Amino acid sequence: MSVSKSTSVWVRLTLPLAAALVLLGDQISKYIIVNNLQRYEEWAPIPSLQWLFAITHTTNTGAAFGIFPDGSLFFIVVAILVVVAILIFHSQMAAQHWLLRLGLGLQLGGAIGNLLDRLTRGHVVDFLYFKFWPVFNVADSCIVVGVALMAYFLLREGEERPGDQPQATASESHGQEGSGQNLSAGS
Repeated sequence: MSVSKSTSVWVRLTLPLAAALVLLGDQISKYIIVNNLQRYEEWAPIPSLQWLFAITHTTNTGAAFGIFPDGSLFFIVVAILVVVAILIFHSQMAAQHWLLRLGLGLQLGGAIGNLLDRLTRGHVVDFLYFKFWPVFNVADSCIVVGVALMAYFLLREGEERPGDQPQATASESHGQEGSGQNLSAGS
């Protein structure tokens, strides 16, 4: 029983641990960028791939990937609502849903990371620039991965439910072996 209880504790800690690691990684990476690159300055960590990827210090007052610019106040409110919704949902989840908790933890850490930027700087710091995609940051990446994990979990759960048949327990199946009784006949 102690194994399942300790497992349950670790599963319940998945969300706060994931959120804390994302928040830490996000804020440290943004601190390094803000203190080492001027706004709009580009650095190619791998010069031969500069045509594909560079670290570029930009700011964003909109949503992830620069959509809906100049919406900081709106996105502050949205981020607060998302954080509250995740925390409420987490408190009501079944203990065995570790993958869903991980996805929500990634989303929570990312939402808090970008919210802190908006509250302290008035904008979000972005710096990961793949030349075919808008500039983004660690928080944005974790939010996207968290949503993907959540979608995967929900799709997987949806596949298991429609055709599920209750399985006979060991004692039920043992009592019926070789007896010739038909379980559906109500015997």
